[in-house]
Amino acid sequence: MANQLNPVQRGLKGLNRRTREIAMILKGLVSTDHPIMAHLIPIRRCNLSCKYCNEYDDFSKPIPLDVMSRRVDLLADLGTTITTLSGGEPLLHPELDQIIERMRARGVIAAMITNGYLLTADRIRRLNNAGLDHMQISIDNVMPDDVSKKSLKVLDKKLQLLAEHADFHVNINSVIGGGIRNPEDALAVSRRSLELGFTSTVGIIHDHEGQLRPLGETERRVFLAIKKLEKKNYSRFNWFQDDIAWGRSNDWRCRAGARYLYICEEGLVHYCSQQRGYPGKPLERYTVEDIRREYRTQKGCAPLCTVSCVHQISYFDSFRNPQDIKGPQPVSEKPELVHIR
Repeated sequence: MANQLNPVQRGLKGLNRRTREIAMILKGLVSTDHPIMAHLIPIRRCNLSCKYCNEYDDFSKPIPLDVMSRRVDLLADLGTTITTLSGGEPLLHPELDQIIERMRARGVIAAMITNGYLLTADRIRRLNNAGLDHMQISIDNVMPDDVSKKSLKVLDKKLQLLAEHADFHVNINSVIGGGIRNPEDALAVSRRSLELGFTSTVGIIHDHEGQLRPLGETERRVFLAIKKLEKKNYSRFNWFQDDIAWGRSNDWRCRAGARYLYICEEGLVHYCSQQRGYPGKPLERYTVEDIRREYRTQKGCAPLCTVSCVHQISYFDSFRNPQDIKGPQPVSEKPELVHIR
């Protein structure tokens, strides 16, 4: 096992990561014919059962490594700059490190969304060695309850391990709205995250169709307090949330299916996790022509959408190329609640 990096080595690794991120931004501004981000599902099974989530089951097998490697290659061939592994719980995949290594070998920025339960010091070091660039953990409350076990009480020791051992960037996402009983918990999570040296974001829970759910007075106060704490990097480009908090629709050009792709466990391309079935085309048959079509296609769900990663990626093209193709009016699988990415 490789030794832990010293502060100078960590700094150099961080500089390398930021250099590649700047290249991502420049590439996204110069060309519109490639995806900037893709979410790729290596396993749909999860070790938890959060009541608001519709992105997991308790029985699916991991996608074989050769299939995952092929999907990584196909995304790289499309020019995808950053690929995020999510699920389910990606750490349940027995060959996750090899998938990350394949992503880095293809020049892709490697990210992961995890609930954090399976992290150990050794597991974190293995992720370092595989070349992981970014990790996000969502923490829903301070104390576990029947809605979510992703609590600060349970995960704080995992966060301490990350602060000690992780050479990759860590962001902690707290949530407010919907089924979260105590809005003040999100502020406690955010403060603890910054105390440990991580970045922190806040997500607003949306309804069963991935649509807007206005915040109450207490939730708005907490939301504004957390926003003041957020550090500045690309994931803080979330101005659209200001409208969501006050129940206002957004006038924006959603580039899902073009600049952002969601690849399900079956290898199909979807707009996002909440709009499965559109366009619903196999990744191996997805081409630049599909990207160009979806880039120009208006999404019927866009005005009330709260899916932050799609908003953030669409900022690249907010100033150009009006959409002149009227798209479908997508619907979701209608779970109870799903929090944003």
